[in-house]
Amino acid sequence: MNQLPPNPAKAWTVTFAGTGINLALGVLYTWSVFAKALVDQMGWTKTESALPYTLACLVFALCMVPAGRMVDKMGPRAVATIGGLLAGAGMIVAGSSSSIAMTTVGFGLILGAGMGFGYAAPTPAAVKWFYPHRKGQIAGLVVAGFGLASVYIAPMTSYFMKNFGIQRAFFIEGILFLAIIVIFAQMLSFPPQGYVPHGDPAPKKTGGAASSGRDYSAKEMLATPQFYLLWIMYCFAASAGLLIIGHLSKISQIQGGIEWGFILVAVLAIGNAGGRIVAGYLSDSLGRTNTMRLVFVVQAANMFLFITYGNPALLLIGSLLTGMAYGSLLSLFPSATFDYFGLKNAGFNYGIVFTAWGAAAMIGPIIGGRAADLTGGYAGSYTISGVLLLVAAGLTFITKSPKAIPVNVDSTAEKA
Repeated sequence: MNQLPPNPAKAWTVTFAGTGINLALGVLYTWSVFAKALVDQMGWTKTESALPYTLACLVFALCMVPAGRMVDKMGPRAVATIGGLLAGAGMIVAGSSSSIAMTTVGFGLILGAGMGFGYAAPTPAAVKWFYPHRKGQIAGLVVAGFGLASVYIAPMTSYFMKNFGIQRAFFIEGILFLAIIVIFAQMLSFPPQGYVPHGDPAPKKTGGAASSGRDYSAKEMLATPQFYLLWIMYCFAASAGLLIIGHLSKISQIQGGIEWGFILVAVLAIGNAGGRIVAGYLSDSLGRTNTMRLVFVVQAANMFLFITYGNPALLLIGSLLTGMAYGSLLSLFPSATFDYFGLKNAGFNYGIVFTAWGAAAMIGPIIGGRAADLTGGYAGSYTISGVLLLVAAGLTFITKSPKAIPVNVDSTAEKA
């Protein structure tokens, strides 16, 4: 087969188109701005205000599985386009009524499905244009858009709600995000057969992330202990970040007397995006599990201390740390999945691993809402999250790549 030369322009176009798609899909992380308005203006309980967000997270994760299979079979462009159409339609439906049912169907069910399809496509597409040893870096850049989105969506949502009302804010953003996602989706593609990846080949010796040296089918992946260890760690660690993300505006009001919580949401988003990029680069050098362990321990300490954050400065620090730790997961776990189980079935395999994130959404936000409704605060939920993070940190000591198959001289073992 004839080799095709690297195409850096196309490689980076696909990468940043994926970032652009995620900059729209990241409306999920501004839910606490909507939730605070629904509680304060519509009389929803805090638990009710968590329902659309929690359902969106769950449907997002479940749809990643068929969407990942479709990406592997159909390519990323069609799947991301479907995601854009569903995401926009979901926001529009959420804005059609102030009822809990319609908001939950629109934001939770339809938008959640749109996120699953839209998010499944960009990362597997982008990493295939580069050498495998850059998986962490490229995955981090693509998913950074999802984390960074709240920097502009949170204040934009606050502005729209103040000037046009909650329902109209949903509607306007639905039209906007539909257009953005569908346009960027047309720039996604897999490299052709025989394509030589862009960038420098891997160094001969590295202490960084390891590859198992083979492509696993989903059935083969599910037969490995590594899959279940990754799944549990992902679930436990993500639940803490999703708790804070889903309730931050209300947390800032209760603990700090702050009525401008959308600014903290934007600060968290900066940390979220930064954590994805930094962790991606760092894990390519230190190894995935070493980086995971560091992230889990830092976030556990942050969660145990969160109840003491009673002024704007401390809440800002706590929000930034939460964002960085949580964002790190969204580059570490896809990269680890690609390392352990290969790139051939990357979309489908990561879709299955990503169900852990959906399960996390059933833990963090709901426990937080119930704790606040029953006690008036979030202390109990912080403690639970901190304990789960310490369990995840412990599991990193026994999580290693499946035994490497020596397919070339560059295959190395990860230092656990």
